[in-house]
Amino acid sequence: MIEFINVSKSYDRGIKALDNVSVRIDKGEFAFLVGPSGSGKSTFLKLMIREETATSGKILIDGKDVGRLKQKDIPYFRRKIGFVFQDFRLLYDRTVEENIVFALRVIEASEKDIRIQLKNVLAMVGLTGKEKFYPNQLSGGEQQRVSLARALATKPPIIIADEPTGNLDPTTADGIFKTLLEINARGTTILVVTHAKDIVDKLNKRVISLDHGRIVKDSQRGGYQI
Repeated sequence: MIEFINVSKSYDRGIKALDNVSVRIDKGEFAFLVGPSGSGKSTFLKLMIREETATSGKILIDGKDVGRLKQKDIPYFRRKIGFVFQDFRLLYDRTVEENIVFALRVIEASEKDIRIQLKNVLAMVGLTGKEKFYPNQLSGGEQQRVSLARALATKPPIIIADEPTGNLDPTTADGIFKTLLEINARGTTILVVTHAKDIVDKLNKRVISLDHGRIVKDSQRGGYQI
């Protein structure tokens, strides 16, 4: 599903963000990507969605060579990946429903499919009945659930959550991860970038640790270690 093969990425002045990284995350897997600031996590994600290109090596997403994508095909490729961000990135002048529907209109879903999928994702994240609320009428945890619903709306096979609970209290964070686990149980591949050591340790899922651009640990069942 996600495979990095001997991937390196260098920036100006020879700064190496990733150094000969090889890793495979299989379809339906739940994995954490951890490491200190500057370890290469952001570059890893940018390479996945072709926001950056690798200096060397190959990246395969669902069997497709990301580095060989034509510019016109990149927006369509990115629809295979749902993103959840720490800062939510919602449209604050639009309702919950409008935020979710926006993602569906981008992919030109039919009105029937939009109605069905809106109902499904709201139920999935526990926001049924809050369709007409605006983001500033919701708690931080509820706003993150809207962000998650929007990411799920297009039925992507992969969800990337970048510090999804960084601004949330522990109880709310637990709720977000419970939802992510439920989504994963339905077959969606989940990659979570986080510094939340307590949650990583608690969930006991695969942990891929980066440091100075290299994978220093890859534990199938383990805690936050680098």
